[in-house]
Amino acid sequence: MAQWHGLVHGGRMTQNFDVVVVGGGAAGLSAALMLGRSRRSVLVLDAGEPRNAPAAGVHGLLGHEGTPPRELLRAGRAEVEAYGAVVHPARARAAVRDDAGFTLTLDDDTAVHARRIVLATGVVDQLPAVDGLADRWGRDVLHCPYCHGWEVRDRKIVVLATSPMAVHQALLFHQLSADVTLLLHQQPAPSDEQAEELAAIDVRVVAGEVARVVVEDDAVTGLALASGEIVAAEAVVVGSRPVARPDLLADLGLQTHDLPNNMGTAVAADAMGVTAVPGVWAAGNLTDPYAQVGASAAAGAKAGAMVNADLAAEEAREAVRRRRALQPAS
Repeated sequence: MAQWHGLVHGGRMTQNFDVVVVGGGAAGLSAALMLGRSRRSVLVLDAGEPRNAPAAGVHGLLGHEGTPPRELLRAGRAEVEAYGAVVHPARARAAVRDDAGFTLTLDDDTAVHARRIVLATGVVDQLPAVDGLADRWGRDVLHCPYCHGWEVRDRKIVVLATSPMAVHQALLFHQLSADVTLLLHQQPAPSDEQAEELAAIDVRVVAGEVARVVVEDDAVTGLALASGEIVAAEAVVVGSRPVARPDLLADLGLQTHDLPNNMGTAVAADAMGVTAVPGVWAAGNLTDPYAQVGASAAAGAKAGAMVNADLAAEEAREAVRRRRALQPAS
């Protein structure tokens, strides 16, 4: 494993890296992998709060189908460490720009210095305030047909409407089960066109606000409405509202933007992860809350490659400056 190289900075010992990657998920580790293979000194800060921790397995990731999320991350950490990167279990609580880059203060009061930063802190899924819903999240309460749909195929599926996308969810889950119900909760009724489509594929539409999730023998059996009616269910589909984690955003001068239809918040970055703040890249669910693990990893890899390219260009310019300084005046 790479060692931390100390330097007194601002009156205290500061560890110095080419790049600090904030976030130890698929995006952050992929960025670190690209940078480590480019012989950059890299620190990954991992707060140990992966978004997909409740899930039994990662799906849709070629070659890793069904791998438990934490097992995938353990393998990823070992890979980046093999190329000299340091993975540190800590959270960055503050960041300050200086002439040479950024100084970050961690929650263990360690100070680290980075020439560049990659933010891959992800999002937090906000769920409707329905009693018992959060307790089943990632098990039999789910949101994505591609991440978890196969595992609930042919079951009695209830789509709990939380946004205009609920009808779209019902259409997708109908591909996985012939028994799908759309429960409107606090959402308006589908349009006439949508209602006709749902009726044509035998998706039931039920009005009524949900009060709680009914669980028996550690399994969802239904949703209890405020009226007292129980809508039978073996799996509940709900649209979460993913909200960008705020870590370092204000310190670095980054802002989040709202996604359409109240579907969450994200940080703006281009296809290569470049943000509006010089020296700061962002990748993964922080910029695309609906990206699966594979897409997040790809975004992190691109950001890591672009950071390396940016550093290489800076180093070439600095080498030219030093060379010119040594040349005798004509």
